[in-house]
Amino acid sequence: MPETPSPAVVILGATGGIGAALARRLRTAGTRVFLLARDAEKLTPLAAELDAPSQVVDVTIPGEIEKACQNAATEIGSITGMANCVGSLLLKPAHLTTDDELLQTLSLHIGSSLAVIRAAAKLMRGAGGSVVLVSSAAARIGLANHEAIAAAKAGIQGLALSAAATYANKNIRVNVVAPGLVRTPLTQKIWQAPASEAMSAQMHALGRIGEPDEVASLMAWLLDPAQSWVTGQIYGVDGGLGVIAPRPRQGA
Repeated sequence: MPETPSPAVVILGATGGIGAALARRLRTAGTRVFLLARDAEKLTPLAAELDAPSQVVDVTIPGEIEKACQNAATEIGSITGMANCVGSLLLKPAHLTTDDELLQTLSLHIGSSLAVIRAAAKLMRGAGGSVVLVSSAAARIGLANHEAIAAAKAGIQGLALSAAATYANKNIRVNVVAPGLVRTPLTQKIWQAPASEAMSAQMHALGRIGEPDEVASLMAWLLDPAQSWVTGQIYGVDGGLGVIAPRPRQGA
């Protein structure tokens, strides 16, 4: 087998709950990382904490992701992994969702994921590498008021499966993690009230919501060049939400 390159990973959405947890986990393991996010006020201190290069990027502008990834390759060398942790959360039923909200949600999630894969195809075509995208348990199980976000997350899964087939002969692996409810700033409005958190926890078979590092742990494993025979997979890291009907808990 060819010599395994030293890991170097680009993280989009690096200042979010899962993105930051992934960046910290990879840096602790000695991986070179390049951090991308839209909020300079959050990105600058994280980059300083991790002693990692970074760049402010607006993923909604066509071509910006590919330019940023090219800059990352110049800064940290050959890229072995890319993780797209960019996301949003729109909780509305279909009849209250505007056309603009739908298009924005689809563009942000699917558009950024497609751009990441496009960049990976150019930067990893020699030695190969790993792309990890973030979907949701909502793409697998029907959750009320999740129509737009569920459609976007399901689109990411379809995109990843097709890309995994397209680029397998280039040794570019594409996998997806699909979390349940995770305790991040993005989802805070769901879990910040104790009663709401308790209700959300009961939906998960393991009886609690997730923590960012639990998702980051799986993403780091998929980004590791040692997982060279894993591609086209969708991993639920969701406390069982996507596949298990929880049993009533004692005292509930």
